[in-house]
Amino acid sequence: MKHTIRRRLLSLLVVLAILSLPAAQALTTQQAGELLEEYYIDPVPEQVLSQPTVEAMLEALGDPYTQYFTAEEYQAFLSSMVDQDITGIGVLCSMTDEGSLILEVYDNSPAQAGGLAAGDLITAVDGTPIAGLALEVLSGMLQGQTGTTVDVTYRREGQTRTVTLTRAQVIIPSTDSELLEGHVGYISCTTFGGDTVGHFTQAFETYGSQADRWIVDLRDNPGGEVAAAIDSAGAFTGQEPLAYLQDSTGACGVYGSNSQRKTEAPVIVLTNGGSASASELFAAGIQDYNRGIVVGERTYGKGVGQIVLDESALPDYFTDGDGMKITTFRFYSASGSTTDTVGIIPDLVVPDELAPAVALLLSASDPGADTEGHARLDMGWRWYIDLEQGLADSQWRAAFTALLEAIPPETDLYVGTQAGWTAVTPRALAEELGLEGYRSRGFSDSGESPFAVEIDTLGTYGIVTGSGDGSFDPAGTLTRAQLCALLAQALHCKPGAQTELFDDVPAGSWYAQSVNALTDLGLVEGTGDGLFRPDDPVTHEQFITIAGRLAQRLNLAVAQSAQEFDAALLEQGAQAYAGWAQEGLWTLTRSWEGYMGNAVSLLWAPLDEIAPQGVTTREEAAALLCSLLTHLEILPS
Repeated sequence: MKHTIRRRLLSLLVVLAILSLPAAQALTTQQAGELLEEYYIDPVPEQVLSQPTVEAMLEALGDPYTQYFTAEEYQAFLSSMVDQDITGIGVLCSMTDEGSLILEVYDNSPAQAGGLAAGDLITAVDGTPIAGLALEVLSGMLQGQTGTTVDVTYRREGQTRTVTLTRAQVIIPSTDSELLEGHVGYISCTTFGGDTVGHFTQAFETYGSQADRWIVDLRDNPGGEVAAAIDSAGAFTGQEPLAYLQDSTGACGVYGSNSQRKTEAPVIVLTNGGSASASELFAAGIQDYNRGIVVGERTYGKGVGQIVLDESALPDYFTDGDGMKITTFRFYSASGSTTDTVGIIPDLVVPDELAPAVALLLSASDPGADTEGHARLDMGWRWYIDLEQGLADSQWRAAFTALLEAIPPETDLYVGTQAGWTAVTPRALAEELGLEGYRSRGFSDSGESPFAVEIDTLGTYGIVTGSGDGSFDPAGTLTRAQLCALLAQALHCKPGAQTELFDDVPAGSWYAQSVNALTDLGLVEGTGDGLFRPDDPVTHEQFITIAGRLAQRLNLAVAQSAQEFDAALLEQGAQAYAGWAQEGLWTLTRSWEGYMGNAVSLLWAPLDEIAPQGVTTREEAAALLCSLLTHLEILPS
């Protein structure tokens, strides 16, 4: 399936060019308007172009990623994507009631030369006690001009010492690496910039011969340079297409890594809600090519990219060090699916604070024939868990519990016995090991449905939340408001302004933001006369139409397939459906090919068994949504 989609995408025209612009004397509102009209991904409304200032234009545009930078702001922006150069002593600290705890001492820093180490507690600077001070105040005390000295008093193992350090320039890397537990390569990357690929390469050169597992921590990584993310991911995937960029004309360019694969070992990518843009492309590439798994929280969902214009690109527009960042293209992963809004759904959804421990639990080495004392999770790769480590203390037990709760239905889990690997369910293993905090994310009544696996899968990934009492009510009917809430949850829609797009959708209602979000995305529309009719049931042909629009929005290849729509080629049962519903039927029954070249239907039943005017049930909606997200490789499978 994924290879069919990729072949379609590779046949698209590759066009990404910087177009020439007429010269100008300065960045006036007129020139800013010209830049927006030339580069912006969508048509720019006249009300944006008519604003009196550049700042007002960008505010009216409403795109948080399109920004104008003063010279100072532009330098800060550029600095945020590379290793930071500061003058100080070179420590990373957190404040406690007694002082400042050193979390990390940077290489080649005055602190390292003076013997400071992680775990030391700074209690005074130049004789001034620091307990109770804000971290920003402490930073100001430690930083200063190159060559000046500062006395740092710290406590280690109950003994207080003072050392005089000479301040110097310290490089704080945006990407760092180390070897954990003797065999797990760990790379922490806070942004993708010009230095990133070199840091990744250094990590593999330093630890590659020892690491049989890798962890790449992209939590709170907002993105950065697409090329840097692609080349970094290429260390795991090799020279494969990893992203497609579509511009305002619909033309697409393909991004692939020039890097040779640097390891055959699998990788666990850590993400959270602060992982965005290029870091989402990195994570998607690992999932798409089965080079590992993603663990943590769902990512932000920034599926658009920007170009940065400055004096080097347009010297007649930017004359004093200023610059402008403009949203110019949309991202799609190697599978052809967008990350915009929907983000990356991890293979194992676990709380942010437990993600590193969960990754380490999954990184145990292959125990070989002696399987006792281990568990094994088959998820693309075989991931081994040392049960002794998982039960070592309350923190490890919490991580182990979260891991078991995150395992989706029908994923193979085994426990080692004298006879070898024995299949076990997450609940049974949790009970056997005494993990009392375990709570299944499935629903109490999902077993009553023929779509129990689909329902519980969506529950495990947080796509559906049920009725609030642990049940799902599979046979319950779905109203238009409930459908919008379901899809807004699935798409990870951000809360928007409390506006009233329809007369019968009051701004304060529980479904207003979901209805508005789905309307803005073009997935739903009103019924006429300014009404939405939120309490009306959703018919099958309405639901199929909306699901077809959703599939086209989420995936490039599906959108391309929709252009081939021919009602005459639909199966016979389609004639009972209204003409406006038939493109949705095409999208859901003709856009996917099986391995034998046959068309694959995503519908929950044969078409001739689905009454067009029948009322959609919650289990039918769950079945189609799960099938759709799985086939688009948005939902891990």
